[in-house]
Amino acid sequence: MKARSRTTLITLLFALLVTLASAVSAPGATAGPVSTTATAGTFRNPLNTGPDPFMTYANGAYHLTTTQGDSIKMWRSPSLSTLLDAEPITVWRDTDASRNQHIWAAEFYRFGNRWYMYYTADDGVDDHHRLYVLESDADDPAGPYHFKAKLTPPNHTNDFAIDPGILQHNGRLYLAYSGINAYQHNGLNIAPLSNPWTVSGDAVALNGAGGCPEVREGPEFLNRNGRTWMTYSTCDTGKPDYQLWMMSLPDGADPLVPGNWTQANGAVFSRADARGVFGPGHHAFFRSPDGKEDWIVYHAKTTADFTYANRTTRAQKIGWRADGSPDLGAPLALGATQNLPSGDPGSGNHWINDDGRSSGNGTLAYTGSWNSGTGCAAQCFWGDDHWSDRAGNTATFRFTGTRIALLSVRDTGNGIAAISVDGGAEQRVDFYGAIRTGETLQYLSPRLPSGPHTLRVRVTGERNASSTAAFVSVDRAEVYTD
Repeated sequence: MKARSRTTLITLLFALLVTLASAVSAPGATAGPVSTTATAGTFRNPLNTGPDPFMTYANGAYHLTTTQGDSIKMWRSPSLSTLLDAEPITVWRDTDASRNQHIWAAEFYRFGNRWYMYYTADDGVDDHHRLYVLESDADDPAGPYHFKAKLTPPNHTNDFAIDPGILQHNGRLYLAYSGINAYQHNGLNIAPLSNPWTVSGDAVALNGAGGCPEVREGPEFLNRNGRTWMTYSTCDTGKPDYQLWMMSLPDGADPLVPGNWTQANGAVFSRADARGVFGPGHHAFFRSPDGKEDWIVYHAKTTADFTYANRTTRAQKIGWRADGSPDLGAPLALGATQNLPSGDPGSGNHWINDDGRSSGNGTLAYTGSWNSGTGCAAQCFWGDDHWSDRAGNTATFRFTGTRIALLSVRDTGNGIAAISVDGGAEQRVDFYGAIRTGETLQYLSPRLPSGPHTLRVRVTGERNASSTAAFVSVDRAEVYTD
């Protein structure tokens, strides 16, 4: 691709085009937004840089957990559009050496006037993963929590177990999870609970279909239209083919009888190559703030390579088919602009594209010669980006708000940038990635006073020892106004 310098004229022409026209994402498009003007009622993924999300709306805010490994952290925000901007709260860190490592896949539910946090952890050995539950001290999903119990079905007292999920059915509680059974090492199991912290009977194995032989995990539930719908993840989460399958149970039927479950044919949510979405799975469902809409939150990647990295949290609205079953649709491109859930107040955050277009108050100017083009395709916002390895070249964002996030390609040939805000001290940020990934969060600025600001990205020409070159990529900026 030919290098070219940006000019004031080009920037002005793009600004004029944005003013005159509204850009709409074509079916299967990359990360083009729905509208260049509607900002208060829209958002873009990712919501979080972690995997294995669980989310619910309570007490006037969304509450989100993702796997962090050494603790359970929660992000909360009154709007979906500002979850990436939210500061994490550490709601649990354990001192017991038998269960304070590899803490994964926390989920939290309200029973009575307390919240119960279900999760898996081990002592540093993966096969020692077991299930645990915490109880909140008060009626707040953000805690504080205290340890309540280990969850062990009598017939699986010392077996590997991960991904706890809670089924509420016919007025009773059940623990669903992934663990050893006759079908998989990570297979679907379900056991009765006498209360939120006590397993009261043996686990029963469910032989879920899945397209891949190795994994059935992350069971989640929806109850509508006379049935309970259980969706679950299949294939290894490192694969691009990680996906969701589904089975269902009639109201009134016993979930501990495997024959009562009906298997749906084929995946219900899977990779969308043309949109740059791979390995969508390990999900949960949540309702909009006004309770009128159903949404899915899940993790996915922007690379088809086998990797456990780059699994970021995303959300989108789901629908319902005429036969009463959930319609999860297809995963959207990472940066696709979506309408916020019904009842979400929004925040007015907006994007700035690498070509100077913006959905709000924002501009971008370059100094020096930068490469630009559409070779990054679905890995980039609007399918294009800029990149340079010329030391001293700069890209300067001007915006009005309280914070800015930079998302762009990480690659094996990327180097180190120096980033400064409002002319302050530079922070060195390495854009290198061992696997090429798109729209990766490179930098999140400190919180700033509300008003006009500048952020400058300077190419240093330097790289780490693993990188093959020193390119710095510029793609999307997300501006926060609250």
